[in-house]
Amino acid sequence: MNVKTILRELEKLAPPVYQESYDNAGLIVGDFAMEVTGVLLCLDSIEAVVEEALAKGCNLIVAHHPIVFSGLKRLNGNNYVERTIIKAIKNDIAIYAIHTNLDNVMAGVNRKIADKLGLQNLQILAPKSGLLQKLYTFCPESHADAVRDALFEAGAGNIGNYDECSFNLKGTGTFRGGTETQPFIGQPGTRSEEPEIKLEVILPAARQRQVIAALNKSHPYEEVAYDVVALENEWQEVGSGMVGYLPEALSEVDFLQHLKTAMQTQCIRHTALLDQPIEKVAVCGGAGRFLLSHAKRSGAQIFITSDFKYHEFFDADNDLIIADIGHYESEQFTAEILHTLLTEKFPNFAIRLSDINTNPINYF
Repeated sequence: MNVKTILRELEKLAPPVYQESYDNAGLIVGDFAMEVTGVLLCLDSIEAVVEEALAKGCNLIVAHHPIVFSGLKRLNGNNYVERTIIKAIKNDIAIYAIHTNLDNVMAGVNRKIADKLGLQNLQILAPKSGLLQKLYTFCPESHADAVRDALFEAGAGNIGNYDECSFNLKGTGTFRGGTETQPFIGQPGTRSEEPEIKLEVILPAARQRQVIAALNKSHPYEEVAYDVVALENEWQEVGSGMVGYLPEALSEVDFLQHLKTAMQTQCIRHTALLDQPIEKVAVCGGAGRFLLSHAKRSGAQIFITSDFKYHEFFDADNDLIIADIGHYESEQFTAEILHTLLTEKFPNFAIRLSDINTNPINYF
């Protein structure tokens, strides 16, 4: 088992293309071809976690936060980032970060928070656009089912909670092959007419290579005609934050107690209570100030996130409650997502959760 094999499964869950432009997710230290002895999962890959990996016989650390976020100009051990990188390199330990790409997928960080709180009917709070494409292709009626099935299997045809979605239109295709062609229908040098199906499917841009490969493999024609068009549609499966409903409405005080218990936080900083039941809840793991307007528009009564500054709390403006539970606290269960995934994929391999609390903030 090498590093690339492990990362391939992680990136099926959270493709790197979904990370934010400012982010530095990916393999930060190490070699893709290195044989893996064990995987240690954590929130922050600090020095103590590298030492823990050594003690547990793990040479691949998978962290949520990138240990290197901005450029390093030197490596001389002057700060914890440089010391961590030096220790990892000296001990042949690879470090991988799965950050905002895991934040931005339906089964990622915010889903874990929602599950801890028991939320239902979940939706992405701020879906992203520009990540979808539409494929148009043309095939003989006799092979339409096979081509369609291959496209679905490769990841095309999903719209919200529906899959195997396509549009099919009958028509007539014409073509004439050159003297060196071997056409599926007709003779070289002679124009042919064939009843065909125009087939349309939506696909994630990140799956284009796999979908086109499936198209070419399943299609009977020597030359496959197709068009790929970029879409600006919002994609409900990828984006920031999440919103959902409690099974039953709770009073504000009861919900805050539920939140404190479920998220194992010692402190909740929140805006004024509004004397209304809590039914719809918006969440964002990590720093979520940028989603406040989305939380308001969603109709949520409370927005759970972290890293709000003093003056930013005024922006609640009595439209909802802002509940800041702490950055670490909001993301502390992220490693559980990865542990579930990797233990299912590699049941006989050493996949371990870090025992180290990397929260730099303490409460007195």
